[in-house]
Amino acid sequence: MYGLIRVAAASPELRVADCKYNTEKILDLINLAYKDSVEIMVFPELSVTGYSCGDLFFQTTLLSSCEKSIEHILENTKDTKMLIAIGAPVQYKNQLLNCALLIEEGKILGIVPKTFLPNYSEFYEKRWFSSLADIETGEIFFANQKTVIGNILFTCENNPHLSIGMEICEDLWAPIPPSSLLALNGASIILNLSASNELATKHEYRKSLVAHQSAKNICGYIYSSAGIYESTQDTVFSGHCMICENGSLLTESTRFAKDSQITITDIDLELFSQDRSKNTSFKNSISKKVTPEITKIKFTLENNNKTNIKRTIDPMPFVPKNNELLEERCSDIFNIQLTGLAKRFSHANANVLVIGISGGLDSTLALLVATKTCDFLEIPRKSIIGITMPGFGTTDRTYNNAISLMETLGITLKEISIKDACIQHFKAIGHDINIQNTTYENTQARERTQILMDIANMENGLVVGTGDLSELALGWATYNGDHMSMYGINSGVPKTLVRVLVEHIANSKHLDNNAKNILRDILATPVSPELLPPSENGDINQKTEDIVGPYELHDFFLYYIVRFGFSPKKILFLAEEAFKEKYPRKILIKWLKSFYSRFFSQQFKRSCLPDGPKVGTISLSPRGDWRMPSDAVNDAWIKEINDILD
Repeated sequence: MYGLIRVAAASPELRVADCKYNTEKILDLINLAYKDSVEIMVFPELSVTGYSCGDLFFQTTLLSSCEKSIEHILENTKDTKMLIAIGAPVQYKNQLLNCALLIEEGKILGIVPKTFLPNYSEFYEKRWFSSLADIETGEIFFANQKTVIGNILFTCENNPHLSIGMEICEDLWAPIPPSSLLALNGASIILNLSASNELATKHEYRKSLVAHQSAKNICGYIYSSAGIYESTQDTVFSGHCMICENGSLLTESTRFAKDSQITITDIDLELFSQDRSKNTSFKNSISKKVTPEITKIKFTLENNNKTNIKRTIDPMPFVPKNNELLEERCSDIFNIQLTGLAKRFSHANANVLVIGISGGLDSTLALLVATKTCDFLEIPRKSIIGITMPGFGTTDRTYNNAISLMETLGITLKEISIKDACIQHFKAIGHDINIQNTTYENTQARERTQILMDIANMENGLVVGTGDLSELALGWATYNGDHMSMYGINSGVPKTLVRVLVEHIANSKHLDNNAKNILRDILATPVSPELLPPSENGDINQKTEDIVGPYELHDFFLYYIVRFGFSPKKILFLAEEAFKEKYPRKILIKWLKSFYSRFFSQQFKRSCLPDGPKVGTISLSPRGDWRMPSDAVNDAWIKEINDILD
């Protein structure tokens, strides 16, 4: 379903060296997961015997009991259309190996031994086991089946996005983990069967390690670790299970749980495919042939009939939800903007910064960045010339907020009305002022830009652009009007994030109450270019989101179109999940179609953008991330949306 595959990490209750008991607990969780449409399931390291058996691994009775238990699992999963990774000790050519077995419908697809055996501190694995490095890939007869043992990549014949690699616990902690080499050979999901004991704060490092490995290898990573019942003598285990996707932790278990744990989510395979196709460092690593010989085993995985989705689709992907992370992200973005503007200002040998202040969100953020830039450069804030330019649509609310904000921040304030100049221009070109069309609106935008540029020329200044990333995506800017500046400070910041950044500053300790109150009123003001006359009550009569659609939807569409190249059908599917409580399907389709129409038709504006700082993973700069022909047609995308409607 749209590249999503349901996966699970399980940590069952067990008794050390009681294979029969452990097998029943494993089967219970398999049945539970299968009922929930899980397609790939991972159990801990040596989950059939228990990890902490010590010298009992030398006992024939334990090894024989384990093998019979594997046979029992195979017999009881013949009708289970699911990939299951189970840990068990396996004897091969007079060596005992700590192995991961991949099972599907009662068959062992292959056996992968552990490569790196910890033999330090509380670990003594070399006492019992040999390494994968000590053997060659070959056939083995185990649990009454003939299969392959060695360094294996499992590839899915009926899903080109799905390839599976397995590593075991300590393998992940090695300088070059096996999973890195498996990923370079095509593995999109890594399964880690682990028995990682707990130490104070170790779980945080473990979590960062798993997340980092999934990011570095652009893959999904399913990590399952032994639970509390492995705790014996001097070591304690917690059952820490995690599932990560390209650096993001999708879900994790509760540690130190008394009962068996199962952690389930959906991984997006298409996401990895898109990112790997763009990442030249990843591709270059493959071309340099740094990968070892790996045996490939093919399998097929039937599509299940899951009708729901088990992952959170964030309706605002540009905005972190964690408060601590949000604070850090806002600070980073603000500093990136500040640093970029400071560099351009200094390099241009400019005397002043010139900004048009409307009383709206975008110009407010640009002004706040500019004031901090002056503080950073240790120059007076009076070096900023803030110009408010009332026009035919300016309301008292935005005008007063613009004036008050400039006065509070201590910058140089200028007020230049554009009405007379626009009326004169209408007369010169023969336009009827009563026809409030595109000419009527864009004349005002271009007049404002002309004023800013001319003042900058007079004062040896730098015009700071205020338009944001969302407006660039939609082409919601007047060509050679507010589309143009000498440095576009907000060009990498989407509208949903502009709002959050201003909120962040409004709640900071660095502003007085008067400034905070002004910012809060600006935040509460509808987004508008104010190019049409106000209502009879003097209120804003031209609300941007009524015309082009909600910015939260367009930012959502922008993220998945540009970041991952997903199809309209998939983006609609994700949007329905993210906004299911807010927007009906019909509305989502309407604005998705509108986005594609505007995004393609307005590329010519993005092809000649001024410089501006990149602050996140998405940029529409023609010099950076986005090189799209201005005359590309969107027929295929619109047809796909129309097919949905049909």
